[in-house]
Amino acid sequence: MRIIIYGAGGIGGVIGAQLFKMGQEVLLIARGPHLEKIRKDGLRYETPNGTDTLPLAATGHPSEIDFRDDDVVLLTMKAHHTLDALDTLCAVAGTEIPVVCGQNGVANERMALRRFRHVYGMLIYLPSTFLEPGTIQTTSAKTIGILDTGVFPSGIDDRVEALMELLERANFSARPTADIMRWKYGKLMINLGNALNALAPRNDEANPVRELLRAECRAVYAAANIDFTEEDEITARRGDLMKAGKINGIGRQGDSSWQGLMRGNRDIEADYLNGEIIMLGRLHGVATPANEVVLRLANEMAREGIAPQSLSAIDLLHQIQEASA
Repeated sequence: MRIIIYGAGGIGGVIGAQLFKMGQEVLLIARGPHLEKIRKDGLRYETPNGTDTLPLAATGHPSEIDFRDDDVVLLTMKAHHTLDALDTLCAVAGTEIPVVCGQNGVANERMALRRFRHVYGMLIYLPSTFLEPGTIQTTSAKTIGILDTGVFPSGIDDRVEALMELLERANFSARPTADIMRWKYGKLMINLGNALNALAPRNDEANPVRELLRAECRAVYAAANIDFTEEDEITARRGDLMKAGKINGIGRQGDSSWQGLMRGNRDIEADYLNGEIIMLGRLHGVATPANEVVLRLANEMAREGIAPQSLSAIDLLHQIQEASA
């Protein structure tokens, strides 16, 4: 089995690095200065246990790949880049290649199934950082992360079993999971806070906004009859697997949305996180003012290049209250 990681940022880079270190054949698809740095110097992989520079194979486009029958493609780009990536991949790899959706949100699998016959969902809990080209980090000092996977929309097959065994050997906790989308809907509720964490400092003042986002999510799920994992199940699954460490005395600094804005990105994946809840609310007659305000402001921040965490959570709460009136 060759693992092709499409989107070699923080998550994809860490997975690729761990697989490469245990001798697995890996190919990264990256772009821009990040790709150039990997090709020139290798991928610099920093963990609390040390730093490696790894000569991973990397390419800039699926058309440069000679695809094989044993390939599995793992998508780890942000959800708002998925559609273009799928169209590009399908044009050169055909519809039979297995595609594993390792992104946040629940829309990626549906997009993939329109183009590919064999689609899988992957639940990822993995603290990673990608702030400069050619360098990725994880602050996990024990098990690197959780990478549970199942057939989309449900089920387990031999490919899932083989992939989970492979990832377990690479120091991930990876379980075959038949109800994978139930777990991804549970994680979506948590990820509603990504845009909030990009907008305002992550402190106690932000907690009331976070609770409003999640309350709207619960109401939407109930109206749409969507089953999802509750917080106690998620906590039990995570356990103490990912012991947090530090790199050069510094812990993880922020989640993926904050990191993207710090790198100067002018887009953010909130349309497929908070936007998913807004869409479901509109379909089922549930108001979602908190998610609408957070989504609008997060997109404005990205589009206009405003510094992340430059808003006050108290002001944000006032805007939500006005929108709810």
